Amino acid sequence: MKKLLSGGLLLMVLVTGTAVQAQNSRYGNNTRTASRPDTTVKPNNNGQGVVQQPAVPPTTVPNPNAGAGAVTFRFDTTNPGGFDAKPEISLRNNYAVDRSYVKDRKPLEYEHIRDDDNLWSEFIWREIDAREKVNQSFMYPGKDNNGEDQRFFSVLLQAIKYDSVTAFSADNDRFTIPLTQGQITTMTAGVNDTVPVPDPVTGAVENVITKKPRFSPDSVYTFRLKEQVIFDKESSRLFTRIIGIAPIAKQVVGGKSQPRTLFWIYYPDLRKTLAKVDVYNPKNFSSRMTWEELFESRFFSSYIIKSSANNPGDKYLNAMIKDPLFRLLEGENIKTRVFNWEQDLWQY
Repeated sequence: MKKLLSGGLLLMVLVTGTAVQAQNSRYGNNTRTASRPDTTVKPNNNGQGVVQQPAVPPTTVPNPNAGAGAVTFRFDTTNPGGFDAKPEISLRNNYAVDRSYVKDRKPLEYEHIRDDDNLWSEFIWREIDAREKVNQSFMYPGKDNNGEDQRFFSVLLQAIKYDSVTAFSADNDRFTIPLTQGQITTMTAGVNDTVPVPDPVTGAVENVITKKPRFSPDSVYTFRLKEQVIFDKESSRLFTRIIGIAPIAKQVVGGKSQPRTLFWIYYPDLRKTLAKVDVYNPKNFSSRMTWEELFESRFFSSYIIKSSANNPGDKYLNAMIKDPLFRLLEGENIKTRVFNWEQDLWQY
């Protein structure tokens, strides 16, 4: 009788252990099912539940043992365009002197101009071509002490990303539609593209999924300025205040390179960032001004593309003058007219 009870107890323990094991197996399966919706449970020949794992997606893990003709996928997380690359911060002082004060610089406040003292005003649109020799600092690709690209277009992107400067849509130049950082990133970084890369040894084809930039940083070499010229009768001075800056990229559409205005930035919001970034000086690396000083001192070359004077149709010069040489001459005429307007107020 004792032997029978012991045998029955042993049989009950075995059955209970099997039930607990099956229950734990199902709990584990339920956990996997919650995290992987495509995981299914199918019975095997013994009637027990067996987890059928889905095939590893080839888009995330490449197959290193793939034979000839096999196709795998791999994600390339690097950004060939360099617009959203993580900066490499220097762990030591990159200069022989202490330049930590650079990040504490602030721009000077503008001199206040009363609306009643605004005797004469005119809006002028200019374009800066960085391919000119005097403007080559706009395209300097070096790295500063924070590892950031020193191209002026990269400085604009840094201001949007780190200094909370708002970018506005290029639909108009009146700053009406703000853009998010995600929209700016999509605009510059581009979209995902699949590039087949064959292995020269095994012949296996690997599809590399990477972000294909819409344009190169070197293709953004034109910058448009919107500025207002004001004559203040109280100080008897002619002020030129920059209102906005817009980068223009060259994009290939239909086999032809066409300019595209990316976005507008309100210049007074940008001055705090420009005051902390130095401009590359090819003559003397020690004597460097900030970008804010460069714009306020007018140390750049530009040409006029539009003026609010004698322009009831609000048209650019290229819409009114087809010859590019005559457009440049008309821009010089506008410069001369503004200069003479101030000079004619004085008597000698």
